Amino acid sequence: MTALNRRHFLKASATLAGGLVLGVSLPGRGEEKSGSVGEPAGPHLAYLVQIEPDGKIIIGATGSEMGQGVKTSLPMIVAEELDVEWDSVTVEQMPLGIKRDSEGNLAWLHVSQGAGGSTSVSEGWQPLREAGATARQLILQAASERWGVPMGALTTDRGVVIHTASGRRAGYGEFAAAASALPLPENPPALKATENFRIVGRSQRVVDAEAIVTGQAEYGIDASMPGQVYASVEHCPFRDGSVASFDDKAARRVPGVIDIVPIEGPAPDEFFTVLAAGVAVVADSTWAAFQGRAALDIKWHPGPHADESTASLREQMRQALERPGQVVLDDGDVQAAFAAADDSLAADYFVPYVSHAPLEPQCCVVHVRDDGADVIAPTQSPSGASRMVNRLTGLDRMAINVHISRLGGGFGRRLTVDYVAEATLISMAVKRPVKLQWTREDDLKHDFYRPCGLHRLSASLDDRGRLTGWRHQLASPSKYYRRPNVEADKMWEAELYPDDPPRRLLPNVQLQYYSMQSGVPRGSWRAPAHYANAFAVQSFLDELAHRAGQDPLAYQLELLGESRELPYEQHGGPVFDPGRLAGVLKLAAAKADWGKPLAGSQGRGIAGHFTFGGYAAYVVDVTVAAGELRIDRVVGAIDCGLAVNPNGVIAQMESGVHDGISTALRLEITLEEGRIQQDNFHNYRLASLRDAPRVVETYIVDSPHPPSGVGEPPISPLAPALTNAIFAATGQRIRELPIGEQLKS
Repeated sequence: MTALNRRHFLKASATLAGGLVLGVSLPGRGEEKSGSVGEPAGPHLAYLVQIEPDGKIIIGATGSEMGQGVKTSLPMIVAEELDVEWDSVTVEQMPLGIKRDSEGNLAWLHVSQGAGGSTSVSEGWQPLREAGATARQLILQAASERWGVPMGALTTDRGVVIHTASGRRAGYGEFAAAASALPLPENPPALKATENFRIVGRSQRVVDAEAIVTGQAEYGIDASMPGQVYASVEHCPFRDGSVASFDDKAARRVPGVIDIVPIEGPAPDEFFTVLAAGVAVVADSTWAAFQGRAALDIKWHPGPHADESTASLREQMRQALERPGQVVLDDGDVQAAFAAADDSLAADYFVPYVSHAPLEPQCCVVHVRDDGADVIAPTQSPSGASRMVNRLTGLDRMAINVHISRLGGGFGRRLTVDYVAEATLISMAVKRPVKLQWTREDDLKHDFYRPCGLHRLSASLDDRGRLTGWRHQLASPSKYYRRPNVEADKMWEAELYPDDPPRRLLPNVQLQYYSMQSGVPRGSWRAPAHYANAFAVQSFLDELAHRAGQDPLAYQLELLGESRELPYEQHGGPVFDPGRLAGVLKLAAAKADWGKPLAGSQGRGIAGHFTFGGYAAYVVDVTVAAGELRIDRVVGAIDCGLAVNPNGVIAQMESGVHDGISTALRLEITLEEGRIQQDNFHNYRLASLRDAPRVVETYIVDSPHPPSGVGEPPISPLAPALTNAIFAATGQRIRELPIGEQLKS
């Protein structure tokens, strides 16, 4: 990465107490275009590093924290180059920071603050290192001038400046005020060699772990503003339906109810602001709002999708696959490969709609004023929240303050900000701060669901069972549904990644896409397309290995070959190294005793995948007896480059295991007559303790590569490793998720 220009993208200044504060902005990462020039308004926490005269060190956490650990890992990067004791650092969550340049373009004030696609660590790695190193260099320069010695004669150690020759020592705080008055260095500061790291690469506990376990951590559901009222919305149960009429007389008689606000839904095919039409009840407490909502009498127009069902959508997919699709990749000559094949195999795999189901339902607090707006939200996209408020109110972006609370789960759901839009509209109507709270039922029935899809995989084989040709056909309703500026012939880009293996591992590979019509809103769900594609591809490779009479691990390793860098143009690139994927497969297999015989009712399966820059693999051991599944052991391996916080990497791998098992076993969203059928955890059953593996082990590759994100890579290979293990135990292929009752059929 090109080094930051110190004069344009770093800013140093003094705190009220006379300390040093330092901020950084990324060049070339504009937040968005804007037509007017203005200055920031309202409070902005304009630092990444703050050093006070008393020695107190505060590092700002830029990213949205939803359990993936960035509130710990990102400040660790700064602290490493600052050369301080990690235990001496206080971490504070930063609000949204944006700025305008002289041309009126909006850009990040510090670094990108969205959390999605496993990019927080990889994008922040270089600029955060430089921010910490620059603050350290300013401290050294201030010490050099005060002590009258060359900077080269000084060093630092754990927050202390040391004059090597004399042994003179002083804490950073003694130089903070003087450092704040210094010009920024013209050249990028020298960064530490990785072998000298004391913080990065070593396990650290979550910075606010104690607050979380003692109930003191504040989530969006805990947020408040002075003078706020409370709101709950009854949403139309039909996709793109509308309010035909409503009677609110009984609702207004409920004690505490203040007002009733109708909310217009989006027109069919219009970009989503709110997700559905509805009627909001505003009250002096959440309970009163819920009670008033229950008293509403609403009649709905069902809209254009009232006849849609899961069965009709699946039939639409099945019929689509019987005709040629949109060819999005056509390497070599697949037709000739099949014509010349000694053998061939085809199989269909299905994945359903699934909901994000974060434990904290959607919520936020919004106050729209004449001169600006304040937002407190558990959001993965604070910039998206700012844009939404601007869109609905016309307020200048610089007058919209977005404060990010800890998220009670996200998984991609909170990349969308429809709930912020609802609260904004209600606040505009009642002219007061509004705390909006969804119920569990709201959250499950009104989501941007992970797309369902029917995958048809076909392979041509030579006389030894080796692959000579590959065709992957996918019929699905795209995640890009109603996404602005996405053409109809680009819908496939969210569902198929052409540079995924086996491309460039064989000469003949073809991908076809079929865009299905569905009124169900779709969006990002933890490694969205990778989860579905890994299930199909890794299951099919296991089938091919057994068809060839070969060990599944050996079959994959022969296909992957040696380590080399292959072009990868989709998110997670710019390269894919099949040797690194082979490495995690071999590591997991070695640690899991791959090849060791198991009892008759037991089975062992393996799968691996490349997701958003990271390589992960699992070996799963199961026992299946009398149709009952028990998951005995899961061994995972990950190559995420340099593991900034190994403790956090292990946590994400373990979450991938449990989230993957939960999704594979029972989770699906279904429709009947245009309505979502699931409305709470009794009919959307997350995994329980009984479903959990008896043993989970995680191994991290000691990798020389820069860090990649870890939020999403761990989940993709879990489902196929599990279903491959079930086949090994029973001889029954699971080609459809969720597994559900298939073992008992």
